[in-house]
Amino acid sequence: MSEDGRTPDRAPSMADVAQVAGVSHQTVSRVLNDHPNVRPQTRAAVLSAIEQLGYRRNSAARALVTRRSGVLGVVTTGSALYGPSSTLLGIELAAREHGYVVTVATVTSFEPATMSATVEQFLEQRVEGIIVVAPQVDATRAILELGAPVPIVMVSSSSVDARGAGASAVRSVGVDQVAGGRLATEHLLGLGHRDVLHVAGPQDWFDARARLVGWRAALDAAPGATGELVQGDWTADVGYELGLRLVREGLPSAVFAANDQIALGMLRAFWERGVVVPRDVSLVGFDDVAGADHFIPPLTTVRQDFVALGRRALAATDAMVTGGEPDSSPLVPELVVRASTARPA
Repeated sequence: MSEDGRTPDRAPSMADVAQVAGVSHQTVSRVLNDHPNVRPQTRAAVLSAIEQLGYRRNSAARALVTRRSGVLGVVTTGSALYGPSSTLLGIELAAREHGYVVTVATVTSFEPATMSATVEQFLEQRVEGIIVVAPQVDATRAILELGAPVPIVMVSSSSVDARGAGASAVRSVGVDQVAGGRLATEHLLGLGHRDVLHVAGPQDWFDARARLVGWRAALDAAPGATGELVQGDWTADVGYELGLRLVREGLPSAVFAANDQIALGMLRAFWERGVVVPRDVSLVGFDDVAGADHFIPPLTTVRQDFVALGRRALAATDAMVTGGEPDSSPLVPELVVRASTARPA
């Protein structure tokens, strides 16, 4: 038995903390819950006892008292893409700051049965809210059909505002992707380019759809401007193959790639075939992935603050959980001009 009366194999309890600090069990509880009516010297004694004993709060017991679990569920696709992974990082950082624990479920299918099973798993863990980092059409459709009994926040550029009964509500937070598409295209048009090709991302992603809308809007607003649409995905492989094709069939004046990975593949293809960027063709990406400033040449791109997006998603979820009104206003992207764009030769 230890000096404080505990058996060595038993974790310290709140009663042990009270005994070491020389206070009541209720006083320890007040300190743990940051109650204002505790004298500074008493609070210091309790905190010292907690550190001495290595006491950790029993989250299950706390949940019984507060009727809150402090747990949030996050659904992801397990994608290694820069945007979703960076957004998840922002969510986890903000969760710790707000006192939440995050449990993550990775799904590879958005079939109703899969999403229903995922949500049911979360509910068994008594989550207070769910964040879905899957800005795809099928994911949104499946979530809206669920009618989950807890608030859900979709990280998506598609505006979702489904206000169900009680806690059953779905909202969305995102980046203004249409504005981002316009920024990229208007930059090229402003340099004097009149032929802007767009390599679009997969159209089952809301972000890809919105960037395409921004590209078209910018072209429509510029007299005499033209542009070809080429369907792609998010990979550098597709960018590389398309770059080779453009060299064979004829280069446009400028290219707006739906993400930086596509742009990276195109840069490789152009380099292999002796095409000089931006002398022969200007190129803009999207996302500002880590290292985009070290591409050859450094890539002009549209920057999204994914960590801020994750924080916005967490804040919106917290607001819905606590009965407040979430901030659903879109974040504004930023154009970052580097050496891959210039006036046409």
